[in-house]
Amino acid sequence: MNFSLNQYLSVGIFLLIIFLGVPLIIILTGRWDFYFTLTSVALLAIASAGVWLTFYIGRINIGQGAFALIGAYVSAILVVKVGWSFWVSLPAAGLFAGLVAFLIGLPILRLRGVYFAMITLVLTQVVTLTALALPITNGAKGISNIPLPSGISFLGFPIIPDFGAMENTKIAFYYTACILMILTYGTLYRLVNSRLGHLCRSMQQNEDLASSIGVNIAYIRIVIFMISSFFGGIGGAMFGSIAQSVYPSTFQVVDSVNFMLNCFLGGLGYVFGPMLGTLVLYFGWDLLFEFGKYQMLIYSLILIAVIRFLPNGLLSVRFGKRGSK
Repeated sequence: MNFSLNQYLSVGIFLLIIFLGVPLIIILTGRWDFYFTLTSVALLAIASAGVWLTFYIGRINIGQGAFALIGAYVSAILVVKVGWSFWVSLPAAGLFAGLVAFLIGLPILRLRGVYFAMITLVLTQVVTLTALALPITNGAKGISNIPLPSGISFLGFPIIPDFGAMENTKIAFYYTACILMILTYGTLYRLVNSRLGHLCRSMQQNEDLASSIGVNIAYIRIVIFMISSFFGGIGGAMFGSIAQSVYPSTFQVVDSVNFMLNCFLGGLGYVFGPMLGTLVLYFGWDLLFEFGKYQMLIYSLILIAVIRFLPNGLLSVRFGKRGSK
């Protein structure tokens, strides 16, 4: 996989903007609250990347909120009740979400279209009810007072600072979320342009034909679903750490729907579509706040118009109908 000069320049400019440009603008404007806003966008983009990946195998996933909630609870339990470092609990949360996806995916991934979508739609509610019932999740009270991430050092040299010792943790969480988002989309881009990605595209176009030429579609479906849920678990764990609390209502069905909408808006044919879709939807909703009771109506009409006139997403304006960019 070779990158062109323009691609290197685009990546370089993007990194400069998020690591230098955004902090500089916030310092000049004094809008420190933007750190939390942009951190949320980065984490929602991570979870949305997982939803996009299931679209890539021809499945409509409306259950990512369930895996985000699982990740949030697993990380909180490991940190608060087991005493693990957050940095160890973070990948553990993603892996546990992936394990749950494996167990759930075995029976439901045989379904297609609206049937699979409806099953995933209820997953978030099922996880919410489970969290309310299990003693380890503390029921409706949830888990609060989650410690901030501790520092990590190697041979006496600090690698990650102790968040609890910082006066302002917003910028630390912002950089952490951005790094995780970059790693997520870098992995996603690499996967899509790998042999596995090519097999996923063949399944998306005609699953029966792919199976007839020897593609192990059952294996690919479960692997992709596990990776998708891993991203959801990572995003959820980070949200729990930022809020220092997790409740059964932390992620709801509406969040799962929004993860899907992020993918539609950005473009299902583009790897970075969910990232753009998340940014536009998050800020778009906030900008319409001034319209009061008409906020949802205007928001819905704009979404319908975008999907009607730009069915391939916002990125199709720049890249046309080419996919997987």
